[in-house]
Amino acid sequence: MKLDGIAALVAVAEAGSISEAARRLRLAKSVVSERLAELERQLGGRMFHRTTRKLTLTEDGAAFLERATRITREVEEAVASFAERRGTLSGPMRLSAPVTFGRMHLGPALWAFLRDHPAITLSLDLNDRRIDVASEGFDAVIRHGAIEDSRLMVWRLAPSRRVFVASPDYLARRGTPRSLQDLAEHDGIFYANRGAADWRLVDARGGAHMVRARGKLTLNNGDLMREAAVAGQGITLLPSFITWEVLRAGQLVVIDVGVQAEEESIYIAHPEGRQPSAKLRALADHLRSAFGEPPYWD
Repeated sequence: MKLDGIAALVAVAEAGSISEAARRLRLAKSVVSERLAELERQLGGRMFHRTTRKLTLTEDGAAFLERATRITREVEEAVASFAERRGTLSGPMRLSAPVTFGRMHLGPALWAFLRDHPAITLSLDLNDRRIDVASEGFDAVIRHGAIEDSRLMVWRLAPSRRVFVASPDYLARRGTPRSLQDLAEHDGIFYANRGAADWRLVDARGGAHMVRARGKLTLNNGDLMREAAVAGQGITLLPSFITWEVLRAGQLVVIDVGVQAEEESIYIAHPEGRQPSAKLRALADHLRSAFGEPPYWD
């Protein structure tokens, strides 16, 4: 039984289609199909139910996949460990990160890391949705916010400070809020992926507050939220890593209402129970150094 057939099975199961698996493996679709077919011939059973719209694992396929995934991971880790013993970080690394943070800050930091470690092959998926790291085949996920999945081992990369911002034009028209009561009377621009059109705040004594402004806009992307605020559409609560450049340019101003947003972090997380590779540890160290503390955007 060939390892490339097992690797094809794992890739198709994680990707959900042969086309996407071929893209991730950097192979022709026909090659992946043939490797999967050969594996099924050797095992004497079908690994997937095939329809015109999707692939789903058979009962046999699901049972085989668990060990197949472990086999491919161990082979990858063995190859990487062999290289690391000779002072080289190598092999594939698959990461997921938020769109705006990835574009503005993660990308520039990664290019320097890859320049220093040319034997690493990186696959980066920029997506704001919540990722199931283990089942979707990622080595790690980089995220901003509160840590919700207890099955993840988390390393903090940088603190994240969130601030209320609005354009000078909007504040000239509507006035500058000075309190939570004032804030509730304004137009709000909210982040859709947080699930509620409200702001959760904490005062100096640790007391929790919730403010519901008028839901002028609900968007699922930080870049759009910033641009909507610059265009005078309302007040929004955004991480400083998104607003730092437009604040310096005077396109937005910070609003102080006497309380702060709940503390959050930028972190990298990997599945619990999986030994993190040397290259993942090296990446985390590199990102901490590249971002700084306090981070350069603050």
